[in-house]
Amino acid sequence: MRLGSPMPPLEGATGSYNAEGFDPAQLSGHPVLIHFWAVSCHICHEVMDQVLQYRDMYQPKGLKVVAIHMPKEEGDLDTAKVERDIAQYGITQPVLLDHRHALAQAFQNQFVPAFFLFDAQGNLFFRAAGDKGLQNLGPKLEQLLG
Repeated sequence: MRLGSPMPPLEGATGSYNAEGFDPAQLSGHPVLIHFWAVSCHICHEVMDQVLQYRDMYQPKGLKVVAIHMPKEEGDLDTAKVERDIAQYGITQPVLLDHRHALAQAFQNQFVPAFFLFDAQGNLFFRAAGDKGLQNLGPKLEQLLG
């Protein structure tokens, strides 16, 4: 995805957590952080606390966060592992399971962790991957949300 691209629809998830009553239409008019991760990803675990800190810090400024679990290996399909990570890290935002990689394809993403930040108009403002990507996410959130 190129900067300025509209956010793809969040369609094709194979399951979800924390999504009771969640309607992607609710994201319209808000800045949105889409966060791809996987239970087998060591870096995903290392950066999760910071991602959740950003979620909590910028929620009062309208930021919506959606996590997408994108399996990278066979063991990642075990939803018990996903549930364990959700509980362990305190992930309260909607988590969409992308076990067929439909969302990854829509976002043209092949990495975990990966971060896609959209402005309130729904256009891609920033994208990055890995722990270095997370380091750049903070300044971009500050730039977008002040």
